Amino acid sequence: MQRLLLAEDDETMRNFLSKSLRKAGYEVVTVSNGIEAIPHLSSEKFDLLLTDIVMPGMDGIELARQATNMHHELPVMFITGFAAVAMDRNQERPKNSKLLQKPFHLKDLVDQVERILAA
Repeated sequence: MQRLLLAEDDETMRNFLSKSLRKAGYEVVTVSNGIEAIPHLSSEKFDLLLTDIVMPGMDGIELARQATNMHHELPVMFITGFAAVAMDRNQERPKNSKLLQKPFHLKDLVDQVERILAA
């Protein structure tokens, strides 16, 4: 079973995404921010990091940078409602990253996850 690390500060969204991804057949570990994700990334193996961009403490972009420094081939999917504002054009996203803009259909999320993991 493929393992996903989901970092999302909104509890309702985190629970909703986690439940949907589990129903699609994935093992999902959830955290509420980037700082909580780092220990998991240090001690566990994941097939995908799924992260919100705008989060308190450590945003999703910094989390993705740290995660891909630890695991160079780890794909990242950013989920956000603030993509245009949150993505600083002077800072590069990790090369293995995709962006899914909120609001999105759950089918779109599952399809994107499947595509990334199949690549």
